Amino acid sequence: MADAVARLTPTAIMLLALLREDDMHAYEMVRLLRERRADRMIALTHGTIYHTVARLERQGHIAEVGSDRAGNRPERTTYALTDAGDAALLDWIRRELVSIDDPERFRIALTEAHNLARDEMIALFAQRRELLAASLDAHRGARDHAISHGSHPQFLIEVHRQAALLAADIAWLDEAVEFIRRPDTVWGVVDIPVTDRYLAQREAARA
Repeated sequence: MADAVARLTPTAIMLLALLREDDMHAYEMVRLLRERRADRMIALTHGTIYHTVARLERQGHIAEVGSDRAGNRPERTTYALTDAGDAALLDWIRRELVSIDDPERFRIALTEAHNLARDEMIALFAQRRELLAASLDAHRGARDHAISHGSHPQFLIEVHRQAALLAADIAWLDEAVEFIRRPDTVWGVVDIPVTDRYLAQREAARA
């Protein structure tokens, strides 16, 4: 049975990551995720977001820190990330950056990878590379073995494609590590100054 961290959904992870930036209400989370085109990876319906927020609060990953009402709009509850939620977020990212079994969850982990330290990212990518290389060797070996025992290559085209995808993934990973290692690469959010664009984005999402 999967543990509590493994059961966190990609939507939950993106909400936890948002609250790592600042306290927010659910409506702001929805608008920020839409502005950042997170709908490429997760369903961005109000129902899904509000349901996920409620579940995260029950799990103790986020906590209510206030509420406000302006004009005729509904009251909005503001949430903050708890220590448990922060730990769960980082643990999930670490696990999925190494796992090679779920490409969609890997995309989410990669999107939020800036929450990890540079050295840790390089170490995690080294682990991922070992797993990818082992899988590539297994696919190539299985294909060669099947052909040597009389199988026609046309029946192994899917295996050939998967080997090509694994090889491409390894090549991309090597480039990514070099990028992260470069001294002129800014990594993480601590040293990134708050820009006018970011402040405007946040203000628009709160409205």
